[in-house]
Amino acid sequence: MSTWTVHEGDALTVLPTLDTPVDAVICDPPYNSGGRTMTERTSRTAREKYLTNGGRRHGFDLGDFTGENRDQRSYAAWLAMVLAHGYRLTRPGGAALVFTDWRQLPATTDALQAAGYTWRGIAVWHKPIARPQPGRLKQDCEFIVWGSHGAMIPGNQPVYLPGHFTGSQPRGRDRIHITQKPIEVMQQLVRIVPPGGTVLDMFAGAGTTGVAALLEDRSFIGVEQSATNAAAARERLTAVAPHAGA
Repeated sequence: MSTWTVHEGDALTVLPTLDTPVDAVICDPPYNSGGRTMTERTSRTAREKYLTNGGRRHGFDLGDFTGENRDQRSYAAWLAMVLAHGYRLTRPGGAALVFTDWRQLPATTDALQAAGYTWRGIAVWHKPIARPQPGRLKQDCEFIVWGSHGAMIPGNQPVYLPGHFTGSQPRGRDRIHITQKPIEVMQQLVRIVPPGGTVLDMFAGAGTTGVAALLEDRSFIGVEQSATNAAAARERLTAVAPHAGA
């Protein structure tokens, strides 16, 4: 039976206390991106960066999250430290899949390798609903940097995953988190873990990775710094697997 756990706290504080082996790390760290100047990077909240008009058009509160004001060098160093803890917990042959945008793509590939993983490639997440830019190319893609803990052995019944995923962020009342990923995309990604295996997300947010894992018969361990988001994640996971959580 699939199980789930959500730990509330900072990833660098919680991860050293964990010792349960996992089959993959699948995570969406705060990108610390989008600021062309120091003032832009350090003065705006996540809400102001990722939501139109700071989210006021939504008519309801999506909350906020911290840790969005690092420069690129400190971001790479911080992410490498977090992923190193994930590497320690990942079984040999297990995978790491890390979301990023175009600005932080080089820093994320560096951090993945500095943590110990073997870099295997980059997948594309295409977002059909994206803001157009007059006179410019539309920025309708984000990326998934992925690698493995050593050699990967497909086994007798290997999974065949695409390198291109399409899905729009939830809209309206279905959107619980500022940077929430589409459940249909996450359900495909968790299949890199064998059925019955375990997924770790150290930036669990509102628990979309965990919901996808449970729907695909995988177990889930999440770490989330925000008490509001951790509560939302537990509520969503309980709705999917009422008697499997902690």
